[in-house]
Amino acid sequence: MPRRSKRLKPLGQEILAGPARRVVMSNDMTKRYRVQFSVAVFVVGVSAFVGPVVAQEGWRTQSHVEALAADALGGRLTGSEGAQGAADYIVGQLRTIGATVLPGQSDFRLPFEFTAGVNDAGTSLTLNLDTSWNSSDDVQALSFSDSTEVEGEVVFAGYGLVVPDSQDFGYDSYATLDVTDKIVVVLRYFPEDVDQELRNILARYSGLRYKAMAARQRGAKALLVLTGPRSPNAGLTIPMTFDTAISGSGIVAATMSAAVGDSLFEYVPNRTVEEIQAELDTGNPHVAGFSIDDVRLTLDVRVTREQRTGFNVVGYLPPLAMPSVTADQKPYVLLGAHYDHLGLGLQGNSLARDNERGEIHNGADDNASGVAAVIEIGRALAGTDRRRGVILAFWSGEELGLLGSANFADTEPVPMPDISGYLNFDMVGRARDNRLALQAVGSSTAWEGLIEQANVPVGFNVQIQHDPYLPTDVMSFNGAEVPSLNFFTGSHSDYHRPSDDTSAVNYEDLDRVVRLGTIIARNVSNRNTPLDFVRVEQVEQQGQRASLRAFTGTIPDYTAEVEGLLLGGVIEGGPAAKAGLQEGDVLIEFAGQLIANIYDYTYALDAVKVDEVITVVFLRDGERHEITMTPTARR
Repeated sequence: MPRRSKRLKPLGQEILAGPARRVVMSNDMTKRYRVQFSVAVFVVGVSAFVGPVVAQEGWRTQSHVEALAADALGGRLTGSEGAQGAADYIVGQLRTIGATVLPGQSDFRLPFEFTAGVNDAGTSLTLNLDTSWNSSDDVQALSFSDSTEVEGEVVFAGYGLVVPDSQDFGYDSYATLDVTDKIVVVLRYFPEDVDQELRNILARYSGLRYKAMAARQRGAKALLVLTGPRSPNAGLTIPMTFDTAISGSGIVAATMSAAVGDSLFEYVPNRTVEEIQAELDTGNPHVAGFSIDDVRLTLDVRVTREQRTGFNVVGYLPPLAMPSVTADQKPYVLLGAHYDHLGLGLQGNSLARDNERGEIHNGADDNASGVAAVIEIGRALAGTDRRRGVILAFWSGEELGLLGSANFADTEPVPMPDISGYLNFDMVGRARDNRLALQAVGSSTAWEGLIEQANVPVGFNVQIQHDPYLPTDVMSFNGAEVPSLNFFTGSHSDYHRPSDDTSAVNYEDLDRVVRLGTIIARNVSNRNTPLDFVRVEQVEQQGQRASLRAFTGTIPDYTAEVEGLLLGGVIEGGPAAKAGLQEGDVLIEFAGQLIANIYDYTYALDAVKVDEVITVVFLRDGERHEITMTPTARR
C-alpha cells in the first residue's frame, strides 16, 4: 500500500483507515467447517459455493511470495528492471493456469506512462532586477510547478487559505485582493494560535497543491511559499518531494528561505515577517493581505520530469458455465493486487530506520502476498463453472499513487459498467489472532451476505469496514462506480521497511485468505443479478487533507473492533515510542480530544502543535494510563 496522499494508506508516516465492525464465527462453527465439506446456500436463485475449492495444502502462495520478494528483483519499483522481472513471473503464472490475454488485447502487459522523478534544474528568483538567488537553500521549485519564467508585481495573501462556505466558517485570504497577473506570496501551513476546532477546519485546506489551485483560479501568475518564523521548519525551503503528475499544475510555484523572505519584506514599512504572521495566527479572517509596493520579482522555475513506462499485467478466464450471463448482467468479475513496491526506498515513502536506508525493500507482505493470493484464486477458478468471465489484474504504480489501476479505470480496456464487482488484495500476509479486515463493504448491499456465507468454512474473525475511500486500488474502481471489496490483514512495524521479508509472512493464514477470496469470487461470478453499487458518503468531502505536520510514529491496527485506536506498533525512535506507547495499547484521548476511531485520531493529530507537549490517555490490558508526548515536525 502507498502512504496516503495518494492514497493515499498511511498519510505521512501515520497509517490510517476507517472504523470496523466485526463478524465473528463461533469456535464450534470454525472447528466444524475447517474440515473438507460442501454445502449449498441459495441466494437470489443461485447456488452459492461455500465448500473447499482445493485442499488447503495445494496452495502455492509461499513459492510466489518468495519469488516476488527475492533480492534479485530489487524491490520491484515501478518502471525498473526488477518490476519487469516481476511482470515476467506473473505472465508465466497466468499462462500456467490457462489464462488468456484480455479480449481486444494482444499482450498480457498493458502499458501506461508516468513520471518517475522530478528535479529542480536551476530555479532562480530576482528582486527588482538587481538581487538574485539561485541556490536550493534559498529558492526551490515545488514539484508540481509549471516550468517557465514569470515576472510581475507582488501581493502577500497571508496563509493563502480559502475555506468553502459549507464549513460554516468564512475564511478567504483573497477576499480583498486583486492578484490577477501577479506573483502571490503566502505562508506555509495555517494559523498557529487558533483553537482545535478551527485548526481542524483550516488544516483541510492548507495543502500546497490546494493553495496553488486557489491562487491559479484567481488569476495569479505564480505562487511563492515562505515558512514563517512561528511555524515548524521555520525559514527552510520545502523539500522537493516526489510527484507523479505528468505535467505541471497550471501555475508556477516555488518556495523561498527566510533570508529571501526578509529581503522581500524589507519593502513593507514598519512590520517584520514575524509580526505579520503573529497577527494572522490569531485566525481572525478579517486580517487582510496587501500589495508589496515598489517590488517586482522575476521567478524562473526549471522543473524536469523523467517519463517512464509502467505495465499492468492482466489475464482473462472466460466463463465456463452455460448459459453465461448477458451483457446487461455485467459479464465480468475483476480481481486485483498491486505488484510494485519501493525499490531501495529512495522515493520518499520508505520508513526505513537510519541503519536500513538504501537497502532493498522486498515488500513480501506489501504486496507479494496479494499477488500470490490473486494468482492462486485464479488457479482455483480456472477449472470451475463460472457464468461470468474473471479478469486477473496485477497493478503497477500503486505505491506512486494508484497509477496503474487508475489508468485501467480511465482507459477502460473493459468498460467499467460491465464489471459486476472488484476484489482487491493488499497486504494479506500478516494475519494475527485470526483477524481479517474486509474493507469498502459499503460499496454494495450484497457484500455482507456474501462474506458471511463464504466465511463459514474458513472461520476468520472478520472486521467489516464500510468506507471505500482507502489508500489502495479500490479507490480507482469506487470512483468508476464498481462495487469493490478490499482484503487486508493489518499493519505492522515492518511496513515500508526492508524488514518486510518472506520469513515474516503467515503463509497458513494467507492460504485461508485465498480460500475465502475464491469462494466470494465464484459466488459473484455465478449470481443471476450483478452486484448493486452504493455511493458511500465520504467523510472528507471538501478541500484536501494537508500533509500532517505533526509526526508521532504510531501504527494503527485496523483489524480489531475497539472503542478508541488500537496500536499495531510504534515506529522505533518516534515520539510515541519515546513516550512509552507500544503494540496493543488503545488510545482513548489525544491532546484533550476523545478518540473513538481512526477519524477522531486523524483530526486530533491535525490540530496539535509541533514540539509542544500533549497528554495521551490509553488502555493497556484494560488499565487506564496517562502519559505526555511531544509530536515532532515532518518536513
